[in-house]
Parts: sequence; C-alpha cells; structure tokens
Amino acid sequence: MKVSTKVGRIEPSVTLEISAKAKALKSAGKDVVAFTAGEPDFNTPEYIIKSAEDALRSGKTKYTPTAGIPELKKAIVGKLKKENGLDYAPENIVVSSGAKSSLYHAFCAILDEGDEVIIPAPYWITYVEQVRLAGGVCKIVNTDEKSGYKLTSEQFERAITPKTRCVLINSPCNPTGVVYTKAELLSIAKVAEKHGVAIISDEVYEKLVFDGEEHISIATLTPYAKDNTIVINGVSKTYAMTGWRIGYMACPIEVAKAVSAMQGHTTSNACSFAQYASATAINGGEEFIIDMVKEFDDRRKLLYKGLTQIDGVKVVYPKGAFYVFADVSAFFGKSYQGKKITGSVSFADLLLGKGVAVIPGLAFGDDNSVRLAYTVSTADILKGIDAIKAFISELE
Repeated sequence: MKVSTKVGRIEPSVTLEISAKAKALKSAGKDVVAFTAGEPDFNTPEYIIKSAEDALRSGKTKYTPTAGIPELKKAIVGKLKKENGLDYAPENIVVSSGAKSSLYHAFCAILDEGDEVIIPAPYWITYVEQVRLAGGVCKIVNTDEKSGYKLTSEQFERAITPKTRCVLINSPCNPTGVVYTKAELLSIAKVAEKHGVAIISDEVYEKLVFDGEEHISIATLTPYAKDNTIVINGVSKTYAMTGWRIGYMACPIEVAKAVSAMQGHTTSNACSFAQYASATAINGGEEFIIDMVKEFDDRRKLLYKGLTQIDGVKVVYPKGAFYVFADVSAFFGKSYQGKKITGSVSFADLLLGKGVAVIPGLAFGDDNSVRLAYTVSTADILKGIDAIKAFISELE
C-alpha cells in the first residue's frame, strides 16, 4: 500500500533508534548507561495516583468536553495566574493528549501551506516534523556556544521573510538546557511585534530551572506578545507524568476554538481520569517538585563537572531542563577499533559499544554535539563518565 508523500517524508527518530539499540544491549545482558530518556526517572507522586484511582472508581471514564474538563481548565487558569502572571479565561485553554499533541494542533491552527516557522537550532526534533506535517516550512536559525545556544533578536529579524508566520521559543530548552532571560525574550517579542509574527512558546520544562534562574513566559512581556502567543505546557516533566499524556495550550480565543474543533475530529478528548489526576497535580505537589529539582540539580553539576574534565569536550553550562549538550567535534576523524568517527551519529554508535548511550546532535540540528540526559542515578552518571573517558582515551 502506498504511503502518502506527506507522511512518507517524515524522518525516523534518531532518539528512538539509539534508545532501541541501548535497550537491545541491556536485554542481551550488557551493562549500559542510557543518557537517552527525556523523562524523569521518578514515579508519579502517590497523591496523583490516588486521584486517578478515585476518578476511575467514581465512574469518570466517559468522554469529556473536547477542550478539557472544567476542573482541569480551572486549575490551569489558576496556575498561569499565580505562577506566570498570565490572565486567561477557561475558554482560552485547550487540554490535549500531551504537550506534543498541543504543539501539533497549534501549528495546524495557524499555518497555511508554505508559511514559515523560525526555529532556533539546536531544536527538539519533533518541532521540524510537526511543522512539515502541518504544511509549514522550517526556517532554521543556527545558534552556537558563543550566543549560549540562544536565538538573538538580530538573528530573528534577519530570518524574517514575507512568508514568516511564527517563531518558536523553547525555554528551558531541550536539548541544550539554556534558559532565556527576561531581556532576551523582550527583545524577541519586540521584533515579533514589529513584523507581525506570532509566537509559540514551549514551556514544558518551566519548573526545572537552577542556580537562581527564573522562568519567564514571553507572553507576559508586552500586550502584543500576550495576544499573539500560544503557550504550550503540560504535566509530564513537572510531575513525572510522561505516560499520562496530558498537555495544554493557553492562547487567543480564536485559536482555542479552532484547536478544539479540530481535536473533536481527531482525539475527541484527552484521557478522562488522567485529566482529573492532572488537576490534582497542578493544585498541589510543591514538595515533590522541590525534591525532584534538587536531585536533578545535583546530577547536573556532577555530569557537567565530569564532562568538562575530558579534554576536547566543550559544554555550555545548562541552567534548566535535564540535559547537557556536549560538543564532541574535536574527535571527528579519529577511529575506534578501526571505525572512523565522522559525526555525532557514528560517535554515538561507537560509544554505545563502550556501554554508554547518548543522543546524536544531528537529531537536534547540530551534528557537532551529543545530548546526555541526567535522568539516571548518580552512580550511573559516574559510571558513564568513566566509560566516556575510557572510550576517548582509546581513540586513534
């Protein structure tokens, strides 16, 4: 059977490919440190699990309103007001089956065929594929260590063309861990207003910030930004609920109505009992978040320190999320057991033979680097660093 051109051109996920190889090695009995998972290695807090159980037992297993149950939308509105300084009505909120679903629906809602989306690289791989599926065109703007892997307002303005529809901002960022400052976001918001460009702000890692950094939502900075930003968030990273698949968007009412209508013909609604549990999560759980962030902070420092002690590895200190993005291009052209390293994919493949799984930067638009997630234990981080050192010492 013939596959459509639109779906057939989707690139396979390099992330899943490396993860699958690591799992296969583990199943074969090999000891592998997997710095691959983009999800907390904590279980969902018990109070959230109990809320889901209560919802199940009370019969809350039927269809819900397409855009989300009133209890969850109310919780989201309250959270956005209290924590982000954003005023929205429940009608501005659409709950979806994960933040990934929210993102795709947002692109579909605002992009016409051929519209351009400005995306800073390194980027989360899914952005590119979703824009293409929605009929848009990706305008990739490369950032580097010198800019702290952040899009500058000057780069943004140079990238704008008559076809530019929106810019995508991800702070804290996957894969680099960088956090945009208020001043940096304000300069981007002003350029967006000058050229009438919409903004999609992926804020799913907002709680995972370190060293006194503050998460700022770009939608708070100017009236134009508030009226022309789609804020994307969810419960996956904050409450260790990746498998529950609850995300949401806060957006102008016309976008919310369009997305709700579209969702009514695709997913109908997000999982019923997971929505009730998510409302409970958002209304409480600060102690869990504090403890989780503290643990991630300790791991971040440990992994960063270990990587910076390896000659040839260059790392920008991450201030958020749970990733370290390491430039390993100094080793390109060298060989391991007779096999040459030609880029991030071959580096990751050969390193896997040493028992360490990392994600090639090619997947994120930067073939010079690899991503390591510190969603593993301290013991595994130390073991992984030792294995990376050994691997590099054996290069010829």
